[in-house]
Amino acid sequence: MTTDGNSDAADGAKESDSSPPLDADSERVAQLRAVADDIRGDTSESKQLANILYRTSDLYDPDEETTPEEIVRNVKFILEVTERGGLDR
Repeated sequence: MTTDGNSDAADGAKESDSSPPLDADSERVAQLRAVADDIRGDTSESKQLANILYRTSDLYDPDEETTPEEIVRNVKFILEVTERGGLDR
């Protein structure tokens, strides 16, 4: 966010460069992914939420290189795809 209260993609990239990386936490990764697996069901909403939780767990996975900003972009994409009715449209 800029000092005038406006935010854009360039500002988000600058902020991510200065934000400290999250510590790897294998236990947190396992918990988030277990919850995602538990709630994944037949409905699009449960699949959507499971995908968001799984993607969020990547923040704490030492084998993944991602930022909170990338997670937000991915979550927005997941929501947009669901709103459009899937990837096929």
